[in-house]
Amino acid sequence: MNDEVIKKAREFLTPALVFHTEIVVKKARGLMVEDVDGKTYMDFTSGLATTNIGHCPPSVVEAAKAQLDRLIHTGCIYYSEPAVELAEKLTRITPDGIDTFFFSNSGTEAVEGALKLARFATGRQGIIAFTRCFHGRTLGALSLTSSSARYRRNYHPLLPSVFHSPYPYCYRCPLGQDPTTCSMECFDYLENLLKHLITPREVACVIMEPVLGEGGYVVPPRDFVKRLRKLCTDNGILFIADEVQTGFGRTGRWFACEHFEVVPDIITMAKAIASGLPLGALASTRELMKKWSPGAHGTTFGGNPVSCAASSATIDTIEKEGLLENARTVGDFALAKLKNMQKKYLPIGDVRGLGLMIGVEFVKEDRSPDAGLLEKVLKRCLEKGLILVECGDDKNVFRLMPPLTVKKAEMEKALTIFEAAVGALGAIA
Repeated sequence: MNDEVIKKAREFLTPALVFHTEIVVKKARGLMVEDVDGKTYMDFTSGLATTNIGHCPPSVVEAAKAQLDRLIHTGCIYYSEPAVELAEKLTRITPDGIDTFFFSNSGTEAVEGALKLARFATGRQGIIAFTRCFHGRTLGALSLTSSSARYRRNYHPLLPSVFHSPYPYCYRCPLGQDPTTCSMECFDYLENLLKHLITPREVACVIMEPVLGEGGYVVPPRDFVKRLRKLCTDNGILFIADEVQTGFGRTGRWFACEHFEVVPDIITMAKAIASGLPLGALASTRELMKKWSPGAHGTTFGGNPVSCAASSATIDTIEKEGLLENARTVGDFALAKLKNMQKKYLPIGDVRGLGLMIGVEFVKEDRSPDAGLLEKVLKRCLEKGLILVECGDDKNVFRLMPPLTVKKAEMEKALTIFEAAVGALGAIA
């Protein structure tokens, strides 16, 4: 059955769409996934950081089913209670002052909306993004995305007036600095960009993933983020935090920017916002949103009532079950276990992360990326019933992103499988 479905998929679905595994899922609940042949797996990918409270959470399923019986679509013809209820609920969890929302269908759409809002509200055109960040694949968002050149291949020319500055990736400093003696040269690079390529008064916004996602699960220095916030404030530049992957508890806080004690002007969110139903949002202050005149942006499917009902239930569940605290507790446990493994196995070059957003970088003896070994490790884990995926521009970083509901015993089981695979294939320190 599994092979038959894959054969038909390859016949009818575009080859452009790449799948991480060849599993054909029949059903999934919580942490577990079952394929059409009856084999079960522990899913430590959360559908790419989307099913943050597990697959098919009962509270979300119930809310979505109830809403399906009442109303499925509004199309901006009329108001709906679920969208208004969700917007009100989001003000409880977003940083202070972020209290107005535009709902879309995805993270990419949220980013596109944020760029339009920034340009419209400021009257400026320049946009600054960071290398290695992933912001989406539609043309505007793709112009910012630089986690891999292959995403941009054959699509030029892209959006004009977009400039890239190095992301502060300390393990592999793009400017060749030693983290122990570095004086934040990556921030100096950004300031030089504003001297030589575009003046600050021409820049509408700076957009940044508070923790690097697809580009390698990198946590930037706290001081860098705080200095970036100040630079934006001092120059009237809007600071956009792309929290599409980092939001809704992934890092142990509602939003990753909270770890750095900064409040963005605009936040983009999606993925885990509705536990797998299509929904995205951009959020900002009422003051900024009022500068976006009626009709300056719109949507047909954004704010779908069923997705909004699912999102409200997702937020309620995270709060009621204390899942932010669980993400921090189990995440700290996993980080400690992985750092101990790093001491034992030479191929583990770096371990980093916040909450349940953890990256493990595989390297060769000369510290160059070792994507080949990681691929073998992930394959062995899959054979043992553990689903993991990679990230990073060299695909040599394994990302640990189980649902926030994961228990310490389940994490220990997964890491035991992972260590056995590394031990069988990697050199011991």
